[in-house]
Amino acid sequence: MEDGKVMNNLNVLYEDNHIIVVEKIINVPVQEDSSKDIDMLTIIKSYLKKKYNKKGNVYLGLIHRLDRPVGGVMVFAKTSKAASRLSNDVRLNKVKKTYLAIVHGKLDNKSGKLIDKLKKDNKTNTSYIDNENGKESILEYELLKYDNKKDLSLLKINLITGRHHQIRVQMSNNGNPLYGDQRYGIQDKKQIALYAYKLKLTHPVTKEIMKFKYFPKEDGIWNMIKDVKEML
Repeated sequence: MEDGKVMNNLNVLYEDNHIIVVEKIINVPVQEDSSKDIDMLTIIKSYLKKKYNKKGNVYLGLIHRLDRPVGGVMVFAKTSKAASRLSNDVRLNKVKKTYLAIVHGKLDNKSGKLIDKLKKDNKTNTSYIDNENGKESILEYELLKYDNKKDLSLLKINLITGRHHQIRVQMSNNGNPLYGDQRYGIQDKKQIALYAYKLKLTHPVTKEIMKFKYFPKEDGIWNMIKDVKEML
């Protein structure tokens, strides 16, 4: 997608004076990286600058991240106070992200918990299981649907901890790599089937408990969610 089209493709789910919640665009980085491709911070800042006719720089605080190929719900802070409070909530694991994932194979149990120790390799920007030196990584999963013909499972995943590439590494280690995961799964040039569909947080100023939900488009591999959205 060309930069101009991406800039006009921002989906704002909620906005007030303190925070803005958007759908992160698939294959767009959260912040500028070595590719120099257009990123979410730049897109949102441009939106705010145009909407409010602001001159000069626009403040926007990055609270959490999603991998470049992953889409889903994200919150950004419009003030430094909101950024500080939300960032602290992230550190205390008070900001809850729930994912939809499609993985290869069928899991033995309809629900369960994966506990591993992950370590990040900064040189390769990958993570791996290291039971001696890694950080404890926990996720909970629930099997929503299994496609026998394609041998694919649709999962709901709650992150208990938030490690680098955690879902991707843990599911691969469990023998169920994510569909389209070129790094930890099958290199088939498919789009990764991982989407952060739900976000729960405490508003940094009003202290209201806020919940946001947004689903991926029901096309291609995501046709699997059609019959289960009501239960999510």
